[in-house]
Amino acid sequence: MTQANNPLHGIKLETLLTELVDAMGWEALGSRINILCFTHDPSIKSSLKFLRKQQWARDKVEQLYLRHKGVKQPRPPRRDNDHHATSSQTPRRPQASKTPQRTASDPTKQINAQVWGTR
Repeated sequence: MTQANNPLHGIKLETLLTELVDAMGWEALGSRINILCFTHDPSIKSSLKFLRKQQWARDKVEQLYLRHKGVKQPRPPRRDNDHHATSSQTPRRPQASKTPQRTASDPTKQINAQVWGTR
């Protein structure tokens, strides 16, 4: 059973969409998920065609369906670029540069100054 933890297993996209439309209506569905096939001349057929081609839209509809059914979902993992620190986290300090800083007394800099001149 590879789909034991998948609450959408066995539910057809058409069934899922029909239940959402019956419960909310096209207008509410279009206001929650702003997709043209929900807001302009909506139909099950055109919406199914769009949702089968656009995975991002299908994901949004599936998430709305799960919320509508009251299925608890795990929180998505935090991304590395999420900079919102919680109260238990302390801000990170910038890491020191791994390349050594050259000073005026550095022999390489003196040689380069002889070749290229000083700035």
